[in-house]
Amino acid sequence: MKVIVTGGAGFIGSHLVELLVKKNYKVTVIDNLITGRVDNLKKLNKKIKIVKADISNYSKIEKFFKNCKYVFHLAALADIVPSIEEPKKYFDTNVSGTLNILKASQKYNIKKVIYAASSSCYGVVKKLPIHEKSPIKTEYPYALTKYMGEQLMVHWSKVYKIQTISLRLFNVYGLRSRTSGAYGAMFGVFLAQKVNNKPITIVGNGKQSRDFTYVTDVSKAFFVAAKSKIKHGIFNVGSGKPTSVNYVANKLGGKKVYIPKRPGEPDKLQASNKKIKKYLNWKPLISIDQGIEIMQKNIQDWNSAPVWTPKKIKVKTKLWFKYLK
Repeated sequence: MKVIVTGGAGFIGSHLVELLVKKNYKVTVIDNLITGRVDNLKKLNKKIKIVKADISNYSKIEKFFKNCKYVFHLAALADIVPSIEEPKKYFDTNVSGTLNILKASQKYNIKKVIYAASSSCYGVVKKLPIHEKSPIKTEYPYALTKYMGEQLMVHWSKVYKIQTISLRLFNVYGLRSRTSGAYGAMFGVFLAQKVNNKPITIVGNGKQSRDFTYVTDVSKAFFVAAKSKIKHGIFNVGSGKPTSVNYVANKLGGKKVYIPKRPGEPDKLQASNKKIKKYLNWKPLISIDQGIEIMQKNIQDWNSAPVWTPKKIKVKTKLWFKYLK
């Protein structure tokens, strides 16, 4: 059975591809390889097809949708400050690119499209836990374009009867996490700093908490969403158990450096996962302590990763203050 994973060479996408191969699916990965890495799929090279193409170019991707059953759409631009500096670039990929995915899916009668939506659509939240019906407040172009992509999914479901499920991902972490960007950034940054004997940089006082979910649990959420009888829907994907940044830093160990808090960031995030548990029978299996242990055992993976020093992070923070203060 053929499936497509856009962004399949990236952090979350590569774990999803691994799962699909184990389930005996024939996987085509569509990735422009700007942030994704072929190395993430090196163990699977002979079992999958990798297409180097950008989803914003319809003519380059359309033919690969023929005879596919499911499309898992994870390709996106995910960094916050660049989205403020280059909003059109983010619109072209996250909105127009998503439209192209839907157009090709409609043309070739794809059974279901699973979309990697973002919890950033909720913005700075006043009431916790965050439910799927919580107010939407996009704080910057990245969040806006990801939410617009989600709305395209909803619209195509209603008008063109394509089955679509959007998964609003909270803080995903795990092996292969990037050392910059929105998905899993904190853990990647911390581990790259630790393995290179640099201080761990903590933005703010470290008391802020996030809803961390291990990447293999997240990849399973995509799979069960595709296989479910649910035809349309939006679901939070989170542990429901917030953990402070200081807790993570202390578990990793080493010297810590604190830098100014960035505007537009909530002090606490906590997902309500009641809906996904009820309708998709999904729940996270790996605790934060287990996830940290897995990453520590594989810390050599961050040997070659770019290292964010306090100076570099302060520059990023200044940019954020410039645009969001």
